[in-house]
Amino acid sequence: MDFAIEHDTAAQRFHTLVDGFRCVLDYRLEGQRMAIVHTGVPGEVGGRGIAAQLTAAAVAAARANGWKVAPLCSYAQVWFERHPEEADLLG
Repeated sequence: MDFAIEHDTAAQRFHTLVDGFRCVLDYRLEGQRMAIVHTGVPGEVGGRGIAAQLTAAAVAAARANGWKVAPLCSYAQVWFERHPEEADLLG
């Protein structure tokens, strides 16, 4: 299932609403580096791949903008381990 993910550049956040629950990925833009600091999906809607889609959206935005990515939150670290094809963005 694909979720409608929005990118709020002012808040430095990717987010979506699933069954009334807000799911987020927060980052800090540090020059040309996106530091992913938090990925949050409420347990009520967990297990549907929402965090993966939020992270994929963030990684796609980083690639489109020429940014490196620092996966500081534990979920983002695991996501990069599962997607070695994106390792060129790590930095």
